[in-house]
Amino acid sequence: MQILQPVSSPAMPATIDGQTRLYGIVGDPIFQVKSPGGITAQFAARGANAILVPMHVRPGDFDAFMAAMRGLLNLEGLVLTIPHKMSVVKHLDQMTDRVRFLGAANVIRRVAPGGGWTGDVTDGLGMVNALRSSGFSLPGKRALLVGAGGAGSAIALSLIEGGIVELAIHDALSARRDRLVTRLKERGGNVRVGSPDPSGFDLAINATPTGAKANDLLPIEAEKLASGTFAADVITAPVRTRFLEVAAARGCRTQVGTAMFAGQVDLVAEYLLAAPRA
Repeated sequence: MQILQPVSSPAMPATIDGQTRLYGIVGDPIFQVKSPGGITAQFAARGANAILVPMHVRPGDFDAFMAAMRGLLNLEGLVLTIPHKMSVVKHLDQMTDRVRFLGAANVIRRVAPGGGWTGDVTDGLGMVNALRSSGFSLPGKRALLVGAGGAGSAIALSLIEGGIVELAIHDALSARRDRLVTRLKERGGNVRVGSPDPSGFDLAINATPTGAKANDLLPIEAEKLASGTFAADVITAPVRTRFLEVAAARGCRTQVGTAMFAGQVDLVAEYLLAAPRA
């Protein structure tokens, strides 16, 4: 009988055993995430025996999940995606200034082996890194951002810090939108309430999950995009959303959601592996 040997993959550690460092990505839904393979590959590239696994947790179960995870001693960190980036903050024992300002975190790690959690935000840095890699220069530009949740808030802060001269923010939840606009103004940003209309903007970003499903409405009025506007999305599945397809058809340069992930994958892997080991 032929014995089949396992095929090594750059997305997997060489060995998965009792010493494997365990990390998870938590969301609802979770089908769309690309992080498990990409970040596990980064772990392997760093010579770490570590793996990132998807965890589907509904909002109503999130607090119980976090309480249970404190007792899972070999779980060293978590990546948070929609809709848990804001909910996780109350479970943190330490946090960066970005998390404190935004009220959201997308990556957390242990403070001590088997102990509490500290958190940070890399979404905004990932988006800005991706835009720069795509050849889009932020200073002096006007931007429309749709979505004031965890990812949108982080992107908004990084856009302001990156030199955007005017930022308009739209969100269906007006209280959340207004709270973010007010806080960014307090930091000196030229920020105002926006609408789904991208007319007159150099950059239009969808930072909502709208568009992940085939029957979703367009999050931004893409038929009003000028050909010189750069269009970006945070959605990773489908890779090219209908918003981006319409934008491309109108002559716009576009950026897919996986580019934002690529812009932060090194930051996330490095952050997680810095968790103290028992």
